[in-house]
Amino acid sequence: MSGEQATLTGPDLTRGVAAADVADGGMLLGHAQGKPVLVVRRGDDLFAVGAQCTHYSGPLAEGIVVGETVRCPWHHACFSLRTGEAVAAPALNPVACWDVERRDDKLYVTRERPAADGATPVRERRPIAAPPASVVIVGAGAAGSAAAEMLRREGYAGPVTMVAADEAPPYDRPNLSKDYLAGSAPEEWIPLRPPDFYAEHDLRLVLGRRAVSLDTAGRRLALDDGTALDFDALLLATGADPVRLPPHFHTGLPVHYLRTLADSRAIVAAAEGAKRAVVLGASFIGLEVAASLRARGVEVHVVGLEARPLDRVLGPQLGDYVRTLHEANGVRFHLTRAAGAIGTDAVTLDDGERISADLVVAGIGVRPSVALAEGAGLTMDRGVVVNEYLETSAPGVFAAGDVARYPDLYTGERIRVEHWVVAQRQGQTAARNLLGRRERFAAVPFFWSRHYDAAINYVGHAERWDDIRLVGDPREGECTAVFTAERKTLAVVTVGRERVSLEAEAALERGDWRALELLAAG
Repeated sequence: MSGEQATLTGPDLTRGVAAADVADGGMLLGHAQGKPVLVVRRGDDLFAVGAQCTHYSGPLAEGIVVGETVRCPWHHACFSLRTGEAVAAPALNPVACWDVERRDDKLYVTRERPAADGATPVRERRPIAAPPASVVIVGAGAAGSAAAEMLRREGYAGPVTMVAADEAPPYDRPNLSKDYLAGSAPEEWIPLRPPDFYAEHDLRLVLGRRAVSLDTAGRRLALDDGTALDFDALLLATGADPVRLPPHFHTGLPVHYLRTLADSRAIVAAAEGAKRAVVLGASFIGLEVAASLRARGVEVHVVGLEARPLDRVLGPQLGDYVRTLHEANGVRFHLTRAAGAIGTDAVTLDDGERISADLVVAGIGVRPSVALAEGAGLTMDRGVVVNEYLETSAPGVFAAGDVARYPDLYTGERIRVEHWVVAQRQGQTAARNLLGRRERFAAVPFFWSRHYDAAINYVGHAERWDDIRLVGDPREGECTAVFTAERKTLAVVTVGRERVSLEAEAALERGDWRALELLAAG
């Protein structure tokens, strides 16, 4: 999370800098009143904003400027240069804004403007023509919590209720398999908001309760404790559930899954006395768990059905790189294999190999949580079908996140994406559309994965491809992989090239195929 104090570099902007030092579209990093500040010029307009991303304190000066926004190189958060507002997740809070004055041929950063939190409007909002009488959000994960906050940011003052089976208030789920599980992120970093945030913004949390039926015509949601909630508009943000092993496997060691904060806590507790772990599944979640357990000094064996890790997502070159990266950190792979049985002190594979273990974690995929939507009679297609505004087949009922199958503007196909940032951005768009904004969801999918010191960024969406152009060598710390089908770029994956990842995202947004071809050419 944010909060690290940045080292001050560059000029003291309160003393002035030459105006010529800031080119049109360029950035100048400096500081003012003991804080890092970024100065940007767009035409005749001058902007000065806080230089640290409010997500994980990423260096905005190493990002890019797109229009009147600046984007963070680490996780692609986007901020308005004019207001500081976090206009695209994963950042939720705005960056600070400063006044800039031009005196002759010099620029001066003068006053810091009053700050706002993430659910407080930072600019004048358009009036809501016909606000819903009440909003219910089913789910308090990435999509649900982002939607609730956006409703307040848009000026909606009616009742907002979030219902979640999880016992914990909204938290930073990506961290559960990364720094938190590795022991390098304290638990106080995990909640997305302080405990009093939701009461202060009049956002009602109903936790530890599961929605069991949805009456879209009668506008009523029934919960598992026999109570019901009436609503005028509703967002389905029910997420996904881990794929679980068949019951006959649960005859020996307990099998851990990782989806919730409680799950991560349980793995941490089990790892404290563990010497050897078997991770079932060479997926992103499985490999991140493997890396985190290695950071705790646990010996790790990864069992996977595929011939190389992440082959279906990253292709053979990057799949081989990921394998060698983990092997260099002590992970042992057992590929083209599956678990045959789990005993009290070992996992036996389907070829008879026996791996002694005292901890087993399964990361073999997830399935969208669609039972509520199916029971309500919504149109389904391997998820909840939504239109470009994220509205389901029932008027006034929207869906976002892992459950939503939406029309992708770039491929022309309906896709369902299981990424944290996509879910947050869909939640934000759905919230605006609950209020009648009629905003098409057009964000380019993005996710990141971290393995030891290597950061992998993925923009776009390529379920299939006919060519991968690799520029650079991941073994040397950086590369770009461009995925194409019928000569059209669908996705760009980078290792150690954060700025290239941002440029690829912006090019996909613009439909700038020439720029994408140049990335592929190196």
